[in-house]
Amino acid sequence: MADTKRNEQPEARRGWFHRLVPTRDQLANNRWLKPFSHNILRPELWRFTRRSVPRGVALGLFIGTIIPMAHFLVAAALAVFVRANVPVALAATFIGNPFTVAGIWWLGYRIGEALLHADAMTQVAPMATAIQQTQADQLLTRLTGAGEDTAIGLLVIATTCALVGYVLSSWIWRWRVARRRRSRLDAAAGGPDGTGGVWGA
Repeated sequence: MADTKRNEQPEARRGWFHRLVPTRDQLANNRWLKPFSHNILRPELWRFTRRSVPRGVALGLFIGTIIPMAHFLVAAALAVFVRANVPVALAATFIGNPFTVAGIWWLGYRIGEALLHADAMTQVAPMATAIQQTQADQLLTRLTGAGEDTAIGLLVIATTCALVGYVLSSWIWRWRVARRRRSRLDAAAGGPDGTGGVWGA
């Protein structure tokens, strides 16, 4: 009975993940992604490795926070260029969902308002000047569909989430690898006299 439950749990997790993330066939048949489909479906972008997974987490969190619509399309296309894990990137975009988007935008507005207010208090106004000179404010407002203050705040949140997600997922990956290595070493050195498993027992 216990073995049956253990076998069902991974299947349930995989089922949940597949319901959350579009399949390779769905991405290949998406009309907006067809120009990139041959690249998006490259096997290396679907393997879970210590480099591709943190990149996927960072990319998905950034896109899911800063772009209100078409998360999947943008994340899948950009995963090709940064060599991120596509399924992980798509799953991470769910940070921006109907339950969280209002809170994220409110926080973005507060952060952007505070930054621009602090910027206006200085004589040189470095942030506002730099944004206007590079026309980054127009790009941000078009991407987010928000005003300048909210767009700047969303950029700050997206960048912070991406950095934290990258570092945290890298640490978790290394921790799991180290844990598995220790388990293998303990199994190899098992037995009461430390000579190795069954033969030393």
